[in-house]
Amino acid sequence: MRLRTALFAIATSFLLAGAAFAETALIMVEEQGCVWCARWNKQIAPIYPKTPEGKAAPLRRIDINAERPDDLTFARSLRFTPTFVLMIDGNEVSRIEGYPGEDFFWGLLGRMLSEAEVPIAQGGS
Repeated sequence: MRLRTALFAIATSFLLAGAAFAETALIMVEEQGCVWCARWNKQIAPIYPKTPEGKAAPLRRIDINAERPDDLTFARSLRFTPTFVLMIDGNEVSRIEGYPGEDFFWGLLGRMLSEAEVPIAQGGS
């Protein structure tokens, strides 16, 4: 019985450790009146959370003119909208400055996620 209890405790600790995956997010830096932000909102925003990429890196929006959130560390200043910043555990890994259109956006985002070794469920966008 003690052996079973010990094995259960070890297995539980491994499961809990596995649950502590790195937190990944895609930060969209935007501002009111940005026509490229509006285009992204029209073309991508409705489907983004339903895609494998959106599930791997949930979207979080911040206004470029607002105070920076304390839980995010950017590698360099934010100057353009939209800017899409891939964050892992609150630290910038890579970014896309501007919105290059739907086809290019998905390709660039896929490359960012792949280079950061963010697991993505099989399927397509």
